[in-house]
Amino acid sequence: MTEPFRSFVIFAEMRTGSNLLEATLNGLRGVTCFGEAFNPYMMGWPDKDELEGVTRAEREADPLVLLNRLIDKPGHMSGFRYFHDHDPRVFDAIMTDASCAKIILTRNPLDSYVSTRLAWDTNQWKLNETETPIPATITYDGPEFRQMLDAVERFQARVLHRMQVSGQTGFWLGYEDLRDADVMTGLAHWLGRSDVARLEPARDQVPQNPRELAEKVKNFDQMQQDLQQVDPFILRRIPNFEPRRGPSVPSFTAVEAGQGLLYMPVRCGPGPQVRDWMDKLGDLGQDFTQSSLRQWKRKHPGHRSFTVLRHPLYRAWHAFQQVLTDGPVELRQLLRQVQRVPLPDDNDLSGLSQDQQLDLFKPFLNFLRRNLNGQTTLPTYAAWASQSEVISGFARFATPDMLIREDRLAQDMELLAGAAGIGNAKLRHLQVDAIPEFLLRQPLIDAARAAYLRDYIAFGFEDPA
Repeated sequence: MTEPFRSFVIFAEMRTGSNLLEATLNGLRGVTCFGEAFNPYMMGWPDKDELEGVTRAEREADPLVLLNRLIDKPGHMSGFRYFHDHDPRVFDAIMTDASCAKIILTRNPLDSYVSTRLAWDTNQWKLNETETPIPATITYDGPEFRQMLDAVERFQARVLHRMQVSGQTGFWLGYEDLRDADVMTGLAHWLGRSDVARLEPARDQVPQNPRELAEKVKNFDQMQQDLQQVDPFILRRIPNFEPRRGPSVPSFTAVEAGQGLLYMPVRCGPGPQVRDWMDKLGDLGQDFTQSSLRQWKRKHPGHRSFTVLRHPLYRAWHAFQQVLTDGPVELRQLLRQVQRVPLPDDNDLSGLSQDQQLDLFKPFLNFLRRNLNGQTTLPTYAAWASQSEVISGFARFATPDMLIREDRLAQDMELLAGAAGIGNAKLRHLQVDAIPEFLLRQPLIDAARAAYLRDYIAFGFEDPA
């Protein structure tokens, strides 16, 4: 049975109507909304430095002290408004507390942006029926709006994801709902207030700028043109169904040279050549755990880390070679029977000519595209996982200082080695291969791009000439 709510949070943003919603909820007996309790610049409301006996300094030292003070009120339901730029230290505590009701308030982001800019310009943040709105217009700033939109969308997606994984539901409100008594009554009942027959919206606030946007924005035509760049439906998004990867710490290699150099390899890249070169610089450290690598980092202040990106076409070829020579028998059998890669029997693999291998390589690239898009039952092996996902996995433990393209390895490594205090980097021993000419066939080039489009876009890879 669902436990009753003890508290609530209003997830909102500036100029979404959160003041009106707060006033409406405060009209309920036994309910208190404590404003923007975790706004870094104020304590609940402007010009306040203390809230429920907690000072700003105490909140700064430990925001959970204030959170517990606000919600620990037996027989009383209290809450607050929380925006995307409020104290992040309380977010996890809010989201893991299923007894805290989540109210999500949204508004057309362009209306919110214009209203916020007008409020900043006029310093008029609330309006009652006895006050006169200050007439003003704003100049639309495209980059500023898109930055705001991105921050709000990422925060809303984060809230939604946390509710989904924890099995919680929220009460979603639009700006236009705030003056609908039926919706407000539904909210009161959802919060558990079955004793409330009807909840009327607060009457002490009125809309400040009920004009069309063309009257509030000086450069309205420019704004319309700029908004064509905004993609509300994310039409250009590349779907990503590839499984998330871990940091792969045991594959890292460190060398005791200068202040220390750490290699974070991507499988089927130039790992053997890089390790051979590192071996000539000094003693190598390998087989790390996350704990032992942290210790190595502490002992080597000033160390540098790197990974090497290989062109997706050439990297896929290396993955294909591994499948032919070292891959499990069961994998090759699945590729033959299910994944439409017409590999010959294992006994005949060693006798394949280069042209025969190339004829099989394109079906393998087509399989990779399906595999990376989650369209096969086979897992995505590290040998052919996208480099963007592999590096995202690294970042879950440590982000490399430099991503080096294989074709620039010697030039860029000279800079990185110098930054790590390695005087003689012995780069003459660092030899890497160029993409072999036999791979430069247009059908293979096109198939590699289709399979690894995320990598092409993320890292700027070009089709090999």
